[in-house]
Amino acid sequence: MKTRLVASAILFGTCSCIPLSYAADGPYVAPRNEWGQPDLRGVWNFSSNTPLERPAKYAEREFLTADEVEAMRADALADIERSDGRSTVGGVGGYNQFWIEGLPVEENPRTSLLIDPPNGRMPARVRGAPVAFGGLGPDIEGELPVRFTVGGIGKDHPEERGLSERCLMGFNSVPPFMPSMYNNNVQLFQNRDHFVIFNEMIHEARIVPLDNRPRLPADVAQWTGDSRGYWDGDTLVVETRNFTDKTQSFRGTGISANMHLIERFTRVSDDRVDYVFTVNDPKAFEAEFTVEVPMHRMNEEIYEYACHEGNYGMVNILRGQRIEDGTYQDTSAQ
Repeated sequence: MKTRLVASAILFGTCSCIPLSYAADGPYVAPRNEWGQPDLRGVWNFSSNTPLERPAKYAEREFLTADEVEAMRADALADIERSDGRSTVGGVGGYNQFWIEGLPVEENPRTSLLIDPPNGRMPARVRGAPVAFGGLGPDIEGELPVRFTVGGIGKDHPEERGLSERCLMGFNSVPPFMPSMYNNNVQLFQNRDHFVIFNEMIHEARIVPLDNRPRLPADVAQWTGDSRGYWDGDTLVVETRNFTDKTQSFRGTGISANMHLIERFTRVSDDRVDYVFTVNDPKAFEAEFTVEVPMHRMNEEIYEYACHEGNYGMVNILRGQRIEDGTYQDTSAQ
């Protein structure tokens, strides 16, 4: 795992609410790569303290004022200072402030990451859709397969733990990827016929063909789905289907096998790419919805994320439960 202290090491400038895609001399034109495509390559950070859903106090207001942005930043910095480096996450305190990206690289003036529906709120869940929220606290009741990423439903078998504890999927890199407490980095690669989305978390690389090849058969499912990309003007559009039924559609709801995901990558300035995704799963949500996550250029490399929970943590989780229920047998001397 790479360590960083983004939150307290950087002072941020005042945010402007003018869209970055328009400069004083007209619309921004993205630089081209050697194949004439808009150049999206680089390491981009998608940290954010903008909530997914719009708080009720903002009603229909889409953007914060400059004063509100500054106040929000000051409050977040105060929270970091009050923590004094201690754990801000539950349980035994495995993660203190050192590990956490408490502030984004650049403030987002939006009142919510959700841009559609226009009210900035998630659509209603479909009645009967599977819903399960894991976490760092006690295990929750549930059935196999465990589709959420953090936590678990028991400690009798590895399969009862969440996907990130088993090093299968990261909690902020599951397509679509979303800001979380750390490792909010993605590296984008391009050539003429392929686009690669490489998330730092769980070193997850999605290879997206751009050459109009046929999709996989409908009965061939993959953890990160089957993606195909194409250019819509200066925006790279990635459409993904064929997700496995062992993950959730979004935010604890649904089964990904029913999801159609559309992601859009648009370079809007030299130092920013806007990542916009639309989730369409009529078996989980009553309407589709769209989220916009600004990503900012990082002059750093992505280091290997070596997930060892599945190698070491899993053994200790199961052993600890056996000790607690009195059934543990030490076979190390045999």
